[in-house]
Amino acid sequence: MPIQSASSPQSGDRRWYDLFSRGARDWLRHNEKIREAVRSSLPDLVSESGILTGSGGRTVQVPVRFLEHYRFRLGTPETQTGVGQGRGSPGDVLRPADTSGEGGRKGSAGDGGGGVELVIELKVDDIVDWLWEELALPNLKPKTGAVQEDDYVRTGWDRRGPRSRLDRRRSLKEAIKRRNVSGTGPMFTDDDLRYRQLVKKPRPSNDAVLLLAMDVSSSVTEDERKLAKTFFFWVLQGLRRQYQHIETAFIAHTTHAWEFTEEEFFQVSGHGGTVASRAFVKAQQLVQERYSPARYNIYLFYASDGENFSEDRRASLRALRELGQLASFMGYVETGLSIRDPLQTESGEIFRRLTQEGLPAAGYPLRAEADVWEAIRAFFKQQSET
Repeated sequence: MPIQSASSPQSGDRRWYDLFSRGARDWLRHNEKIREAVRSSLPDLVSESGILTGSGGRTVQVPVRFLEHYRFRLGTPETQTGVGQGRGSPGDVLRPADTSGEGGRKGSAGDGGGGVELVIELKVDDIVDWLWEELALPNLKPKTGAVQEDDYVRTGWDRRGPRSRLDRRRSLKEAIKRRNVSGTGPMFTDDDLRYRQLVKKPRPSNDAVLLLAMDVSSSVTEDERKLAKTFFFWVLQGLRRQYQHIETAFIAHTTHAWEFTEEEFFQVSGHGGTVASRAFVKAQQLVQERYSPARYNIYLFYASDGENFSEDRRASLRALRELGQLASFMGYVETGLSIRDPLQTESGEIFRRLTQEGLPAAGYPLRAEADVWEAIRAFFKQQSET
C-alpha cells in the first residue's frame, strides 16, 4: 500500500477533523467555565433590588475569566534560573511568589502581564432555564377545577358571518359539491360561502398568585432575610415556567401585619413580639378582595425564624386551615440559624399539624445557601407527585 503524503486528501481530512474536534472541545470547556461563573454569581443576582418581579427580558452581567490555549513560551533574558538550569534539589523554591501586585487586580500599580476578564450579559430567564435542567426539576401542573373568563373557540361553520372569518377552503369544497350534483351553474354563489363560528367556553385557569409572608420582628437577622429572599426568588421562577400570568403580594408582620412593595418587603424590620396569625389573616383578606380562587391558583409561602406567640397557635391553625381549602400549596421556610433542631419550633409545629391533616402544606429548614436548593427541589418534586 502506498504511503499517503502530507498533502493527500486523507491527510487533509484528518487535519480538518482535528481542527473541528479541537473547536468542539474548546466550546464545551468555554461553556463549562461560563456555568461556573454563573453559579458563583447567583447570590449577587438574587440580592439585586426588584429581581423577583422585574420585567421580562432583564439581564445580568457575569464576569468570566479570559481563556487561552496552553502553549510554550520562550524565556526572556531576564528570566531567572528555572528547572533544568543550575543547581537545585527537590523541594527548593525556584522563585518566590510575587506579592507586589504587579499586573493583578489588587495591590499597587505595575507593569506585569496580569489577567484578563470578560463580562458577558445573560438573560435571567435563560439562567433559570439552564438551572432547571441541571437540577432536573419538574414543571408543575395548574390546579384543576379553577376557571377563568370565557374564551372564544371555533366550532363549525355557518352561511352567514363577518368577512374576516370566511373559510375559503371550506367554501371551495361546497362549490365543488354543488357543481358535481347539478352539473352546471356558476363557479361560486353566496350559498357556497362558509364562515367559521365562535362560541364562548370556559377554559382552565392559567393564572396564579404567590403570597409571600415574612416575620420581620427583631429576632430575625439580615442573613435570615437574605435566605428567605433567595428561596422566594427561585419559587417564583419555577412557578413562572408553568403559569402564563402570575402575580405577587408581599406581607410582613410582627404583632401586626402590613402589605408592602417588594423593595420595602426585604428592607423593613420591626420590634416587639411575633403573632403569625396576623399575616395569615391578611393573606385571607387579599384572596377575598383580589385573588378569587375561581381564577387564581393560590400559593402561600411563609418565612420565619420559628418563634411565635404560643397563645397564637389556635388562631394560626384556623386561618391556615381556611386558606388550605382554597390554596394549591402552603409552604413554610424556617431561617432560624441559631436553632439546633430545625422545624421543632412553634411555627414548625403549626405546619406539621397541617401536613398531618392532609392539607397541601410542608416545611423546609434553611441554614445556608445550599439548603435553598434542597428546599426548592423538595417543593417542586412534591408538587409534581401530587
